[in-house]
Amino acid sequence: MSVPHTVADVLHDHVTLECESIDRMYLNLYVPQLQWVGGVVGYLHAHHGQRFASTVAITPMTAAFVKAIEQFAERHGVDVVNFRKGQRKDEVTREYLAGFEQTEGVLYIGKAQEKARVVRTERRRNPETGATYPWVVDSTAMVNHIYFYCLDEDFGPFFLKFCTYFPYNAKLCINGNEYAKCQLRKRGIAFEALDNGVRCCEDPAALQRICDGLTDSKIDRLARKWFKRLPHPFTAQDRRGGCRYDISILQAEFCLTQVLDRPVSGRVFFEDVIRENLDIGRPGQVQLIFGRRVTRRTPGRFRTRVITDGVTPSLYVDYKHSRIKQYHKEGQALRTETTINDTRDFALGRRLHNLAELRQVGFAANRRLLHAQTISHDCALGEDALQRHQRPLELDGQRASALRFA
Repeated sequence: MSVPHTVADVLHDHVTLECESIDRMYLNLYVPQLQWVGGVVGYLHAHHGQRFASTVAITPMTAAFVKAIEQFAERHGVDVVNFRKGQRKDEVTREYLAGFEQTEGVLYIGKAQEKARVVRTERRRNPETGATYPWVVDSTAMVNHIYFYCLDEDFGPFFLKFCTYFPYNAKLCINGNEYAKCQLRKRGIAFEALDNGVRCCEDPAALQRICDGLTDSKIDRLARKWFKRLPHPFTAQDRRGGCRYDISILQAEFCLTQVLDRPVSGRVFFEDVIRENLDIGRPGQVQLIFGRRVTRRTPGRFRTRVITDGVTPSLYVDYKHSRIKQYHKEGQALRTETTINDTRDFALGRRLHNLAELRQVGFAANRRLLHAQTISHDCALGEDALQRHQRPLELDGQRASALRFA
């Protein structure tokens, strides 16, 4: 059994399964016309018939929405969990998921206080007459947020989070690897799962086709499907009048998972890569990896970070609001993962229909990083070999002169 000696050896000879997929996506759901004060005023005039705009008319809507959530939980026998400060929501979800027997449904409802953008009314005074009048302004406040943790037969576990205060913005969190597992099960394709991925699959080509098939339209259909099932903050009349949610991308993770034949292959990779690529976070290297020009005016810190959690090393490369993380997953796979927190770092819009172009950016960054690591490490080994040839050698008592290439 040979031990790989270079990065190229690991990637070419010791990878048993390779898959590119969307990992976690965190999406913003919002009603476009209610994201600015003028739109809110127009809504209050058109839908509530107010002569002077005031958020007083919104209070009954909020009370009705909260009551509908309570009735939904009681009618369907769903637990309501008040999240404590510092409590890990993923651990709570795993417990409920382990005991859930249906193919899809609401696992539980979570409640937490978080800061949110809200609109409120403040009293202003006319400087000439002294009369007061209401004025709608943007503000922030600590308000209750409701988490619907659900299981979907096509997407697996996900959550939908609503702010319980007007304009009732929401967040949707999905996992592309869980989507892939659900599709493999539905098609009867045998596979073995990692914690957040696939370790082996009887049809790797089908797995990649499934991952490639996760499009913006499918994600949009998931949101619309569960909007119909869960309590909705806007009435049917509001929705007919144009109060429909749109979707934008807050955070998207694009991962390349390369399952290795032996743990030693992963250890060799990281030992060599970390030693040879401590400068990969410099501007000159970053612009090659992300395919973007870096100048003195480019915001952000350019650095390489090597983090050891226990005995598992991780390599981080930052660019503006985005980051590439590389680590040895569960001692079985090399995971290279680009996380994009602002699509405008790459001159793309935030709306969900930009997903196809954004995934090209993420997957290309992963490949460029691996290519840069392979070249830098192979060059280092070539330099060592060159130095050996420039020194004299003695073999069986006979001395051979060095070859003076330099």
